[in-house]
Amino acid sequence: MKNTILGMMLLFVAFSTQAQEKKSKNAKYEFEVNGNCEQCQKRIQKAAFSVPGVKSAEWNIDDHMLHLIINEEKCSLLDVKKAVAKAGHDTDEQKATSEVYKKLPGCCQYDRK
Repeated sequence: MKNTILGMMLLFVAFSTQAQEKKSKNAKYEFEVNGNCEQCQKRIQKAAFSVPGVKSAEWNIDDHMLHLIINEEKCSLLDVKKAVAKAGHDTDEQKATSEVYKKLPGCCQYDRK
């Protein structure tokens, strides 16, 4: 009888532990964004944070990589790339329009591919 009760208690604890596990909605990404300076850095990060669901956005001036943490239930990587391109900075999948690019300050106009 004691073994049955003990076994049922262990089974209960095992199931309740599994029920408490949460799947992570957050995902980490990094991709290249063209830019040159600290003004670019501020603009790129501001554009990324304008997308609902972006938890973290850091653009590195040296390697031109944008490091993101996003909630994939609220936004997609493509949403962020579109926002960054709309601010004037090219990514691998989204290019800024010529009109927006030309409005960037001279120091921010990078060599377009």
